[in-house]
Amino acid sequence: MHRMNYLLMTIVVLTASATQAAEWGDLTATFVYDGKAPAPAKASVTKDVAFCGKFDIVDESLVVNSANGGVANIVSYLYVGRTDKQPSVHPDYEKSAKDEIKLDNNQCRFEPHMTILRTSQTLAVANSDTVGHNTNISALDNPAQNILVPSGGQTKMTFPLEERFPLGVACNIHPWMQGKVIVKSHPYVAVSDKDGKLTIKNLPVGKFTFQFWHERPGYVTDVTLDGKKTSWRRGRVELTIKPGQNDLGTIKLAPSVFVEK
Repeated sequence: MHRMNYLLMTIVVLTASATQAAEWGDLTATFVYDGKAPAPAKASVTKDVAFCGKFDIVDESLVVNSANGGVANIVSYLYVGRTDKQPSVHPDYEKSAKDEIKLDNNQCRFEPHMTILRTSQTLAVANSDTVGHNTNISALDNPAQNILVPSGGQTKMTFPLEERFPLGVACNIHPWMQGKVIVKSHPYVAVSDKDGKLTIKNLPVGKFTFQFWHERPGYVTDVTLDGKKTSWRRGRVELTIKPGQNDLGTIKLAPSVFVEK
């Protein structure tokens, strides 16, 4: 018994030492619309008007903060090619590895508009509205899902395979309802907030490729960084992550970037 306790303590100490020895860094960036912020386009509410018409529903494919020009819903993730080795994962992420991630049909829109899901997690699709919705997720590598979710109901979905692109989410009953689900095998994914800022926390130190994506243009390729126009081929850029904070600063995006092709 004493020998077993000693071995267990040794394993704990070695694991703790390895965690402390590893170095980790955060990546931040702020995306700004380089021009006058466009007013959000009103959605055309044509179904269940008595209920859905009560809400200020807009087209969320481009959301720009009128106060500071921040562009919401820019997606960034550590890019892993099909033959690349998976990145080391910080121990803090283990606590959420099996979590249920909620996607709600709420006020005739999807909340959140962009949902981040790991392949080990479960997507819990809920309906907080008093009208029925269906949630149609057009997966590529996983089986597609198209589930009717009654008022007050909930259904659970799993996506065990990583998806190369964010998946489209739609309600066929209410065609203005659109969203995205980003499915990755690792946790190093972030979406920019209402101020255009995104943060990927606890990345392993080293050189990695990151991909940037937005639902209007797809890959974010043409940017202005440090006052210089730069092209990120296929939305990818190689960055060296150092211990602590790694800030790309303000990245400006011309209005032409968001013209759907």
